[in-house]
Amino acid sequence: MREPFYITTAINYPNGRPHIGHAYEGIATDVMARFQRLMGRDVRFITGTDEHGLKMDQTARKAGRATIDLADEMSGYFREMADVLNLSYDDFVRTTEPRHHAASLELWRRMKEAGDLYLDRYEGWYSVRDEAFYDESELVEGEGGEKLSPQGTPVEWTAEETWFFRLSNYQDKLLALYRDNPDFIRPESRRNEVLRFVEGGLKDLSVSRTSFDWGVPVPDSDGHVMYVWVDALTTYMTGVGFPDADGELFQRYWPANIHMIGKDIVRFHTVYWPAFLMSANLPLPQQVFGHGFLLARGGEKMSKSAGNVVDPMALAEQFEVENLRYFFMREIAFGQDGSYSPDAIVNRANAELANSFGNLAQRTLSMIAKNMDGKLEAFEQSEEDKALLATVRTACSNGLPDHFERLAFSLGIEEWIRAVYACNQYVDEQAPWTLRKTDPERMKAVLQTLFLALRDLAIAISPVVPEKAGALLDQLGIAAEARDFAALASDGWFDDLVASGFTVDKPTPIFPRLEMPEEMES
Repeated sequence: MREPFYITTAINYPNGRPHIGHAYEGIATDVMARFQRLMGRDVRFITGTDEHGLKMDQTARKAGRATIDLADEMSGYFREMADVLNLSYDDFVRTTEPRHHAASLELWRRMKEAGDLYLDRYEGWYSVRDEAFYDESELVEGEGGEKLSPQGTPVEWTAEETWFFRLSNYQDKLLALYRDNPDFIRPESRRNEVLRFVEGGLKDLSVSRTSFDWGVPVPDSDGHVMYVWVDALTTYMTGVGFPDADGELFQRYWPANIHMIGKDIVRFHTVYWPAFLMSANLPLPQQVFGHGFLLARGGEKMSKSAGNVVDPMALAEQFEVENLRYFFMREIAFGQDGSYSPDAIVNRANAELANSFGNLAQRTLSMIAKNMDGKLEAFEQSEEDKALLATVRTACSNGLPDHFERLAFSLGIEEWIRAVYACNQYVDEQAPWTLRKTDPERMKAVLQTLFLALRDLAIAISPVVPEKAGALLDQLGIAAEARDFAALASDGWFDDLVASGFTVDKPTPIFPRLEMPEEMES
């Protein structure tokens, strides 16, 4: 039985259309999901939309629309984005679905049964934009002297009857969790931030609202709806069949291996979420990874309110999806903030995908098709051939996977591209175009050595560029079931291909060069 692996994106808040930051997180999560599948694991990948809360209600009211109509429309845009970016999700969960309401009600029932919920009156500061409560000590002063949240968002004084969760009872348990599981919060900088926050003392958390009714109704408490983060976080369990905790899906996949989230919502996932689960006597996720922001040109955080968001659908159309996927995973050290520009996307895609890897594949397969009539045959490897293949095998079987397991995508791709460069250097040194006249047998050995290398390189990079890598593997005649990391360690596949009579056709370019879109050239 394959080892289960459960990974989630954050559940996107759809009070506006998706921006490139949502796409960045989705791509990274998809790369990890695809990588784990190729490692032989039984992967479940969940994404979705968090459609409740005051912010959604206010946005709909301002537009003169029913909130559910706005949620339906905006959730559709997020699903469309996931499909355009080729995210291989197994389920798309909406918090307005009946199955999710059932999951949220069960979590609430368990927390109440544990004695961790009580009714009282809340007075304090609330940020509608963050859907978060803040202590007076956390607020900062704006340019006009107004009070702002630590994220720089407006806050308002709120006073209402509310249900509270006894978060204060979980301080020591949370600190023990962080101590005993140092990888629970990654990267280290996020872990340190959360440790400082929890060590400073935890107050009980308001977990219901009465000032609006757009949310999951609190059971046996008329007029109360659950605090949006209670039901949003529960989505991760909805995606594996909760409240059927004894069901096959929940038993197989829960707890999650990784929640992939932005660094601005780490507190909700690493303080509130584990405390809720402890209260409900449910297993905790293994890891929460708070990635950095994707910054606009000029180093500003992209947000709907700042008006500097970038439409990922437009970028995908301008630069092609797989160039975007490669750029974001290659360019940015995952976990840190990063930025992009049209020039950077074009330059990276052309230098590495088109000129280095794409050109390597194109000229290798073209020469086999032209100079060997496309026929493969058994050959003796020289020391140079063996050295190149060892370099490629190390990068693809060890270097890239080791880094990807730690979510160090850029480092893994760096190992991979160095192997591509080694192949191109080998071509220049061996000069098969000259060998065609002076030593045809040696030419065949060189070209087929490169054929072997291309197969390894295509499999290794396929989590990042699945369509393009798949197209190359098709041209190489590699069967769909022989494209995982276990296949990299297998011997005999080339002999089987030779024995089958496979021939290399004139290749179709896999990575054509990108041109800067005219509207961006200025």
